[in-house]
Amino acid sequence: MAVRTIKTKTEPKKEAKNKNIPWVDTAIKLMGTSEIPGRRSNSVIMGWARSIGGWIKDYYTNDDIPWCGLFVAHCMRDNSIDVTIKNPLSARAWNEFGIKTAPCYGCIMVFSRKGGGHVGFYVSEDDNYYHILGGNQSNKVNVTKVAKKRFLGSRWPKGYTSIKPKGRIIKRFDGQVSTNEA
Repeated sequence: MAVRTIKTKTEPKKEAKNKNIPWVDTAIKLMGTSEIPGRRSNSVIMGWARSIGGWIKDYYTNDDIPWCGLFVAHCMRDNSIDVTIKNPLSARAWNEFGIKTAPCYGCIMVFSRKGGGHVGFYVSEDDNYYHILGGNQSNKVNVTKVAKKRFLGSRWPKGYTSIKPKGRIIKRFDGQVSTNEA
């Protein structure tokens, strides 16, 4: 499969206001977005696939299809960041995006899971878990804990190092532990 670039419509937004991470700001605004059980689908989630277009629009026909990668692709594209990976719907494919980095606020975190993978954004961590802002976590956008032993890699978009935070955020988080995001 050839690398597919999801082109943006405007010039990149390389500087974030107040050193916020723009794709995380987008993700935060989407917190609470959830699947609709049954035959219906959430029009917001389906709209992300339509907006990206191409084969993704045609493939993504229901919000029951795993959508963590779709969520990350939407957050990046919404901020004019080109997504240049083979399959942005595949969580593990995000381990090829941008540049490798140590975990830090806003970086893309890739995890293993039985039958596939999971992808989301780093918010913080404790001794045993990363606190991940992502889609398709208990069928919605939220922050959840993901075991550090599942960690595969963390990535940062090329060309955005001027807004990259330094260091990790260690804090207690009493949120739910996620074991399978499918």
